[in-house]
Amino acid sequence: MVVWSAGLLLYRLTPEPQVFIAHMGGPFWAKKDAGAWSIPKGEFDPESEGALDAARREFREELGVEPPQVEWAELGTFASSSGKKVVVFVGDGAGFTASDFTFGTFEMAWPPRSGKTASFPEVDRAEWMAPDAAREALVKGQRPAIDALEAALSELPAS
Repeated sequence: MVVWSAGLLLYRLTPEPQVFIAHMGGPFWAKKDAGAWSIPKGEFDPESEGALDAARREFREELGVEPPQVEWAELGTFASSSGKKVVVFVGDGAGFTASDFTFGTFEMAWPPRSGKTASFPEVDRAEWMAPDAAREALVKGQRPAIDALEAALSELPAS
């Protein structure tokens, strides 16, 4: 059975393109940077929720702020190495202020085999990055979304 996830990838042209991504939280990712970032996203059941609705919900849950009220376009569906399918929506985030986050949390057994449970943020920081930096920072399965966004932006008429 395919596991589905949906996320929002904001971009802005300042004048060079930048994308907004988040560093994954928790002890596994704490000391990692390259390959430890993600598009704000999360799982959903396509039988009961639309992908864009799920992407907006997950943005709110992970960052604690409303996603910007912009026009969203489906960028594509990208496969992770685990087989999860990630539907990515893209929107112009030029007016989005990346601040005042209240990161969502999750619980897990920590330290391992201790019998104790600890709470960790789903993400521990989020920021704007140039596409090349974001490509290196993102987990491998989400890197093609940056390529797809750059291809889409290259088709926009010059202003």
